This record gives sequence, structure tokens and C-alpha cells, in this order.
Amino acid sequence: MFLPITLALYALLPWRNLVLLVVSLIFYTWGDPAALPVLLAYIVLNYGVGLALPIVPRPGLMLAFGVAANLAILMVFKYLGFLASQIDAVFPALAVPVPSIALPLGISFIAFQGMSYLIDIHRGDVRPQRSLLTFAMYKSMFPQLIAGPIVRYRSVAARVDHRHASALRLRFGIQVFILGLAQKVLIANVVALPADQIYGLPPGEVTMATAWLGAICYALQIYFDFAGYSNMAIGMAHLFAFSFPPNFNRPYIAQSMTEFWRRWHISLSSWFRDYLYIPLGGSRGGAVATYRNLLIVFALCGFWHGATWNFLIWGLYNGALLMLERAFLGAWLARLWRPLRHLYLVLAMVLGWVVFRADTLPAAGAIYAAMFGLAPGSDLIAPPDRFLNGPVIVALLAGIALSATTLPKGRTWVPRPGAPAWFVLRDAVVQVGFLALFVISALAVASSAYNPFIYYRF
Repeated sequence: MFLPITLALYALLPWRNLVLLVVSLIFYTWGDPAALPVLLAYIVLNYGVGLALPIVPRPGLMLAFGVAANLAILMVFKYLGFLASQIDAVFPALAVPVPSIALPLGISFIAFQGMSYLIDIHRGDVRPQRSLLTFAMYKSMFPQLIAGPIVRYRSVAARVDHRHASALRLRFGIQVFILGLAQKVLIANVVALPADQIYGLPPGEVTMATAWLGAICYALQIYFDFAGYSNMAIGMAHLFAFSFPPNFNRPYIAQSMTEFWRRWHISLSSWFRDYLYIPLGGSRGGAVATYRNLLIVFALCGFWHGATWNFLIWGLYNGALLMLERAFLGAWLARLWRPLRHLYLVLAMVLGWVVFRADTLPAAGAIYAAMFGLAPGSDLIAPPDRFLNGPVIVALLAGIALSATTLPKGRTWVPRPGAPAWFVLRDAVVQVGFLALFVISALAVASSAYNPFIYYRF
């Protein structure tokens, strides 16, 4: 009921930014009441520093303060416990207390959004927003607040004060929202069950076939879970006359790791490119400097996902593959048959997701051992049928097919005046299809257990 009530208030009341701000704060408080002061602190911090940047005598120092403050809040909540546990492990005599700090919802996205706002002001790409209410609305906008995409202020600056939601935009937004909802509940949630069961098995019970099934299920789960959230956020933004940037572009059809990262979590990868990789020198300083910059960026990208060694190793794994592709692997791949290049990418990503998903490094090692027949239980012919049923098989097949499918843009489905009868008929079929998809998704939500989005914990 939250979204219909919000849309009704947004349409009926004249104070649109205020309505969007209030409902966004309610939405965030509903999900994590204790974290509301953190969100408000980020709003006040970035608003104040943004106003000061153009007028202080040393804007570079002000920018450094703003970025450091954003990172400091993030470090306290996300990394302080990890740092304390590592010091305690290396120097047990110090008896360093390990704090247990609850991670506020979406804090990584909130921090990165704030830093991009300040950096863009310093670069002269945008002007600071002078209205605290308008800035708070942008910073807390509920469609993207929890798990992105990372919406840079410059991409919505023209619409924060003046926007109009046309009937065409509303229709398109609803369609994108329904697609995202279906991706989440009809594919991601279904394959999540066998993935969770397999990754929760004792090492001795993981067969080769079971290990590969779990890895493939998780690869599809994380894609359709996060792409589904992104599409729901993009669709809801259209309902309020905002255009959020696309966050996924069929990443699993890529032919290399380099291409994959142009298609996966585009708002995050472009953030690291624009605010870290290029300022470090990018690829301008020769091969060694380029490799160093790639490793730094992907180590931080991995650590951005969470304060564990698993995420750091996952980031270094991706960075190392990009280094190899720049050094020689990319040229070698370019000479291969296209399906073999695609097979390389899929295998590389499925293997990488294992260490990303596993709770610990030993757990990841057990899955890898089983996948390659090196574990005691890794019998090639042992069937994983206990994890398969009709819905899982359908979700797997649909996920694989949709990973490589391009859907027509929603606005091209709308019949224009004078359109031929077949076009009008096709539009009617499309609308019935969306309605059916929504009903099926709603029934799936009502009948399933709570299954939060993966990126809520980041």
C-alpha cells in the first residue's frame, strides 16, 4: 500500500518535493529506524560542504574534508569491527574489543552519492543545491535509497525543481517496475533457495554436480536480484518524473571481463572509473601504472561490498583478470570463436561469484574443491536432484534465456495515431502480458517467505 498512497499524495498535493522527502524518510525509518540519524547526518554534511565549496578560499581542503567525513562515517559503521577483529587476531595480547555495530541500510550507496555530489561541485560540473529541502529529497529519494543505482546529482539536477510526469512516462515506469518485480520474485527468489541450501551444506556433502548447480544458481540469483531492484527503482523514478541511469545491460552476454564491467552495476563501475581510476592516472601512465590502478580500483570495489577477506579477494580476482586481458589475454580472446569467448566470460564470472557468496574462505575453498573433483564428496555422477523441482528448473531456464535477451524499449510499444491495426493489437497483447506478469508476481510475493534484496546488506 505504500506506493499507491505515495502516488496519490504526490498527485494531489502541490508540494511534490516535500511529499517525496517525507515519504522517503518514512520508508527509510520503516526499514531501519535506528539508522535515520545517520541518513540525516549525511544530508546535513553534504549540503553544508556543497554550499561552502564555491566560496571558501581553499576549496581543495574543503573537498578533502567533505570526502573524508563521508568516508569516516562509512568506515565506523562498516569497517571498524573488521579492523578491530584483525588487530585482535594478529596481536591477541592487546585484547582489542571488537564492536558489534549494526550496518545502516544502504550506507555505501548514500556515502558514494554524497562524495560524487561534492566532487562534481568542485569540478564545476554542477552548482550546489541551495534548498535544504530539495537536497534532502534528492539524497533520500526512496526508489534508489537502499541499493542504488548510484544516482549522481548532475543526472537529475534539471528535474529536482521542475518536472512533469506524462501519461506515457507513467505507463513506461509501471512496465519497468513490473519487469523488475518479476525478475526478483519469479527468478531470483526461486533460484535463491537451492543456492542457499547448497552453500549451507557441510563440505563432505557437496558433490561436483551440486557445487556447479549452486554456483550457477547464485550467478543467476545475484543478477536478477540486483537488476530487478534497479529496474523497480528506475520504474518508480519515472512515476515521479525522474530518469535514473540504467544499471545493467545484459552483462552475461559479454565476451570478456572488460566488457562485463561495462555492463554490470554500471552506476558503481562508472563511479570508480570517474572518481578513482581516472584521477589515479587511468591508463595514461604506461602498463605498470595501469595495472596498479586496476588492482587498486578493484580491491576497493571488492571491499566496498563488505568488510571480509572474501570480498577483497573477489575484487582482486576481477582486477587480475582485467590486467591479464590488457596484457595479452584480450588479444588472444579476440581471435577465438565468439561462443568460446562467451564461455570464458561465463566460467570466469561463475567461479568468481563462489568466493563472493561463500560465508568464509574455507567454505569457498570447499565449493571450489567440489567443482573440480578434488573433494571427498565430489562424485561427478551424483545427481543434485534433491535441489531441483519444477519451479527451480523453469526459473533456471528462464534466467539463462533472459540473460541474453533484449527487450524492446517500452515507449516503442505505445501505438501512435494512425498506427496499423496489428500494432494496436500487439499493444493490447503487451498490456495483458504485463498485467498477467504483475498478478503472477504479486501471488508469488504473497505465498513466499521474506527474501530481501542481496544488496540491502551492502
